[in-house]
Amino acid sequence: MSFFKKLFNIPIKEDKEIQKQEVALSLDDLFVHNFVEKGGKFLYSSDKLEVTDNLKNILKENNWKQLTLLDSKLSAFFSEKDVKISNNFNADVPVFLNCEHLIADNGDILFSSNQLKSSKLSEMPQNFIVYATTSQLVNDMGQGLTGIKIHHKGNLPTNISAIKNYSINKNDDNFLNYGNSNSKNLYLLLLEDL
Repeated sequence: MSFFKKLFNIPIKEDKEIQKQEVALSLDDLFVHNFVEKGGKFLYSSDKLEVTDNLKNILKENNWKQLTLLDSKLSAFFSEKDVKISNNFNADVPVFLNCEHLIADNGDILFSSNQLKSSKLSEMPQNFIVYATTSQLVNDMGQGLTGIKIHHKGNLPTNISAIKNYSINKNDDNFLNYGNSNSKNLYLLLLEDL
């Protein structure tokens, strides 16, 4: 009897039960799984030198000679001879910035006015390079917003937004996202700091 089940590809009851079981992933594994599934490009770094190397490789791979930089602290990852720096947005120039939190349960990246200034995500260039650390990982959006509230006590940022799609022009049928076209071609440089 099992010969016919194999021949006609009839699933065995045990196989169905195995497929139904959920796998408990660690916070970082869950984020990476969801992030990559949405089309994000992820580069893990164990130290700051590796972040610099990965950034150089991204620039070289995409033939980008210029970056928009909104946080001067991030200039520590490259020299000005490697890339030209701009402080103003240009649609053709990728943005290099940090973020508030990485949301593990859905692979989103949370930003605020601390990174975006007064710009909306939809008004920014399509190409993003985001620098983050493993200590910025949180389980869900609620923890991310609570983290912002705790971290910026007394001076809460505005313009809190999340990038949810990492494939350009991907249509999101979710009614709540109507008019919020913030899909980006995004590279994430994640530094292990825990």
